[in-house]
Amino acid sequence: MCSGALSQRALPHRSTLLAVFLTGALIACGSDGVSAPNGAFHLASVSAGSRHTCGVTPAGTAYCWGDNGIGRLGDGTTNFSRTPVAVTGGLTFATLTAGGLHTCGLTPAGAAYCWGDNRNGQLGNGISNGPQICAGLFACSQSPVAVLGGLTFIALSAGEFHTCGITFVHVAYCWGYNFDGQLGRPTTGPETCASGNACSMTPVAVSGGLTFDIISAATYHTCGVTTTGAAYCWGDNASGELGNGTTVNSSTPVPVSGGLTFVAVSTGHMGSHTCGVTRGNIAYCWGANGSGQLGDSTNTDRSAPTFVRH
Repeated sequence: MCSGALSQRALPHRSTLLAVFLTGALIACGSDGVSAPNGAFHLASVSAGSRHTCGVTPAGTAYCWGDNGIGRLGDGTTNFSRTPVAVTGGLTFATLTAGGLHTCGLTPAGAAYCWGDNRNGQLGNGISNGPQICAGLFACSQSPVAVLGGLTFIALSAGEFHTCGITFVHVAYCWGYNFDGQLGRPTTGPETCASGNACSMTPVAVSGGLTFDIISAATYHTCGVTTTGAAYCWGDNASGELGNGTTVNSSTPVPVSGGLTFVAVSTGHMGSHTCGVTRGNIAYCWGANGSGQLGDSTNTDRSAPTFVRH
């Protein structure tokens, strides 16, 4: 087994990444002499979405597997696959992020590409009615399309209906669904997508002028950690998932209460909670807690960080 953890602040194009195998076993970090199981598929990084998974080989080739009904595997089809299929286009990727119905990736140079569902503009290619129609009904792309705007990113996070990224100068941008302000912009737009929802079909800067190291997109909210370690969240807050002590939605970033300094944050996929780890290696969570997902030994929603109990 490997020891140590991959830094949340590491740039995605750095070559030293965690080695992960499809068996789910953590086998090696780099070359430590541990042999792989027969038939194991070597990956440098992996990302699990709602019903699909994607990974990048050490050589930078992207593969995905699982549900592909709306093109989220990026192999040019809508065929489900129980084993990895190569993402089309011949691109080399440093990292991938699998969302709900779409996937995005960064090249080693920081260019962003996305594929899959595009009804809310979450592919960032300037349209929401294509470029293809999947399942005879849904706007999609079955292969990678470039995110418009000429931005270069150090991190991406694909949520359920929107995507966010951080540029090389640590400015956060989001695109896609914005009904709840999860883009960090007013919920009146800036555009209306083919779905009829408020959205942006290209990246827009998150308001507030903050600089971020980490970003995590959920279904209806987004959170990030600034370059100074402060956590901010924006979007839907019905269960307290913004962590600012209220249940009031915000289309601009609000600071997570408690004055904690974080090194990582993760928003619950298809859920309404958020968790983070402080510089002291203490885990905190906030938001919905009906299934005990906050780890505080209760089922009570929390609108401010509560530490995870052992």
